[in-house]
Amino acid sequence: MIPSVKQPLSGWGRFPSEDCIVYRPEKRRELDTIFEESELPHFIARGLGRSYGDTAINGGGGVISFLRLNRMLSFDDEEGVLECEAGVSLAEIVETFLPRGWFLPVTPGTKFVTVGGAIANDVHGKNHHRDGTFGAHVLDLTLLTPKGKVMTCSPKSHEDVFWATVGGIGLTGLILTARVRLQRVESAYLRVDYRRLSDIHATLSAIQETDADYQYSVAWVDCLARGKSLGRSVLMLGNHASPGELGSRKGVPFKVRAKHKPGVPFDFPGLVLNPLSIKAFNAAFYAMHPTSQGKIIDYDTYFYPLDSIHNWNRIYGKRGFTQYQATFPVGHEEGLIGLLERLSAASCASFLAVLKRFGPQGPGLLSYPFEGYTLTLDIPIRAGLLAFLSDCDKHVLKHGGRLYLAKDVNTHPDVFAAMYPRLAEFRTVRRKVDPNSRLSSRMARRLRLAKDDKA
Repeated sequence: MIPSVKQPLSGWGRFPSEDCIVYRPEKRRELDTIFEESELPHFIARGLGRSYGDTAINGGGGVISFLRLNRMLSFDDEEGVLECEAGVSLAEIVETFLPRGWFLPVTPGTKFVTVGGAIANDVHGKNHHRDGTFGAHVLDLTLLTPKGKVMTCSPKSHEDVFWATVGGIGLTGLILTARVRLQRVESAYLRVDYRRLSDIHATLSAIQETDADYQYSVAWVDCLARGKSLGRSVLMLGNHASPGELGSRKGVPFKVRAKHKPGVPFDFPGLVLNPLSIKAFNAAFYAMHPTSQGKIIDYDTYFYPLDSIHNWNRIYGKRGFTQYQATFPVGHEEGLIGLLERLSAASCASFLAVLKRFGPQGPGLLSYPFEGYTLTLDIPIRAGLLAFLSDCDKHVLKHGGRLYLAKDVNTHPDVFAAMYPRLAEFRTVRRKVDPNSRLSSRMARRLRLAKDDKA
């Protein structure tokens, strides 16, 4: 039996935390040993721990770290197809293949995510309106089920298991390897247009008007603004830059100057993040980003601004925070506006609040995005917050909206079931590949993702 260690684990939001038994296998065959020899009742896979809530924690059970199962196996330089183990990080992919002219087809707001985690959460990025989710670019994957069977799944082979795994938060099996198609780019830079917008109505109109012209689109939103300024924002629209657009960088299109990356060495006191300090930050950010066109920005600055600050989650203090993400369908923009009004009235302090437009729903049974507008913000944990968020959940549901599993920490199982109409299909597939629920997590039990799950 491979060694294990008992340690407290949480998501990136640092709330909640549970004591888990952690395994760190280094070889594929050790995964079979864990299932066969361990007396623990259930397990969940874990990558770099960047899901915000309880997706990859498992109090009273096992957590299998994939960080040492991170080999790149092959790459087709003509087609851009990478085959790798699930523990390979997006950062490693970018570092290896961007100098060769290839970039991720879809990336979330951090590159410190494993391929397995990107599939299990079916992550999305600033280009969902054009390119869909990460799962849309996975050609196939190999999956180890708790029964010891290795399955090769794709949209054409064992497709029910494939689409239950894409977005299935690790509950159908352990993802061993995947083949992912990267996208060809001409440089490591983007050409970005900025639009400073006075309120939420102007923001929604600008996003809709520009969707066809830009591969990437995201708006920073001032969630503390009220009245006529409710939802004021800075819209950042980007396309990959060609070498001819790089000016002095033309001769070295894939070279990005190294930046100093500060860290947060300790937990900030709770008084640091408050409505007054966040309001000041928001006012400064809004003032510093006037409407402008054609700025050349390196990929790291555009896609991963917070990755440049080590341990930035410590800013929210020991209590931690939750990232709340809700999507409202097209035609229900009043629901989005109503949520902004609730957040502003409650003075929910968040200097990271973003708004994006999603394209059509993908085939993943529990995949989050569907056509509409999605709002994301960080909220420090404080007394009464979870009850407030439960009220927000009901508001989201009332307007046909949905919450994201990779961020959730609080949703009631009945609310979740109403938001995800294909839950019954997912349960059927999960029961087929894992009839004894050997794969489980705090989230799985909290949301009763199998009918026999108990919170």
